[in-house]
Amino acid sequence: MNSPQFSNGTRILIKGLVTGFLILAMIIPSVYVMNLVSERQTYQQEVIKEVSDKWSNAQIISGPFLVVPYTQTEINEKKEMVSQESTLILLPEQLSIDGQMEPVEKRRGIYKVALYRTELNLHGHFVPGTVKPVAGQNIHWERAKLCMGITDSRGIEKQLTGTINGETIPFDAGLPANTLAEKGAFANLPMASDNIPDTIGFQLPLYVRGSQQLQVLPLGKTTSFHLQSPWPSPSFSGKFLPDYSLSKTGFDAKWEVLHFNRDFPQVWMGTAYKANDYAFGLSLVQPVDNYDKTLRSVKYAILFVGLTFGFFFLFELLMGYRVHPVQYVLVGLALVIFFTLLLSISEFLGFNAAYGLSALATLTLITLYAKNLFATWKHAAMAGGFVGLLYAYIFTLIQLEDTALLAGSVGLFVLVALAMYFSRKINWYGQQTDSSLV
Repeated sequence: MNSPQFSNGTRILIKGLVTGFLILAMIIPSVYVMNLVSERQTYQQEVIKEVSDKWSNAQIISGPFLVVPYTQTEINEKKEMVSQESTLILLPEQLSIDGQMEPVEKRRGIYKVALYRTELNLHGHFVPGTVKPVAGQNIHWERAKLCMGITDSRGIEKQLTGTINGETIPFDAGLPANTLAEKGAFANLPMASDNIPDTIGFQLPLYVRGSQQLQVLPLGKTTSFHLQSPWPSPSFSGKFLPDYSLSKTGFDAKWEVLHFNRDFPQVWMGTAYKANDYAFGLSLVQPVDNYDKTLRSVKYAILFVGLTFGFFFLFELLMGYRVHPVQYVLVGLALVIFFTLLLSISEFLGFNAAYGLSALATLTLITLYAKNLFATWKHAAMAGGFVGLLYAYIFTLIQLEDTALLAGSVGLFVLVALAMYFSRKINWYGQQTDSSLV
């Protein structure tokens, strides 16, 4: 015959197994919420792409550079003189770019898209003497073209007009084939084949707009890029990082790149180089990405539910209360609905405000419900206080970056230690212990 103590031990075991099953069952709605966050994030990216396509896409500025036709004369197998025309690429000896970036924010529904307008002043010079023709080559300097590459030519906002050795020249749309860039503009150089200057100085104002990212190529033997903007949160990208200063009023960044820092030469003929691999610049980062933080929060959902259910289970055993599995499920659903509140409110108020409001609403609901479960306000306040500390703990983890794992591990260790401490006197088997056994 089973004793009452044994029946109590069996009840504790069954209740523990049921509680564990309910914790695992709460993973299902948590996965649904996680998919909902990903879906909203995907929709945000679609809106950004749609607005960017209508404004202008991310820009890579390639240039200026010279495209010069040349004729190669050779003797073929039939002992005949054969001429073939091709082009050579000449990069600047020195390239300086000074720019001012004006951020532009466009709204589409509840979403913001980071766009920009930029005024760039490119100046420097070429040295034609660096081109050394070999036997049989005839370089046609009188047909040389100054080219300016740009990823999305729809972003050019003003007529391109440059100054070459003090002479103003207009640009036309399009680029010669097999050059550094696929899209852009070019200008015919005012030169004669019998009067090639030692240096070809240039100055080119470029007014361009784009979305999210602006980069340039280090085409000069020495390339400097100076950019200022009131945007407070840039993300510097590409192969090279600048010297920069940041403040609430914007940033000031300057890059210095040498031709030794890349693997393509100043002059080449008939060879394709992947110059875009060496692009550098910056991206306009939104100060807060609500979806990333919300997604990180949802990943802690099973921790929320598990620790809360564990607290309620220990509270049952220590205080002699009886909580039905259905009541556990209702508490678990309240914890999961917190994340949908967080997601929806953060789209309007930002993550921090949304977290506070959602936590307050959920905490109030659970505390009021705990009053009915545990009969007294004191015990209900203890349950609410535990859940409140849990929300504060998870919020701290979300804000941390480098030390999040350390803080999370230490926090969980402390929680397990507290659970072991408060449960040390629970008679899990519900049987009398033999005081003679030590």
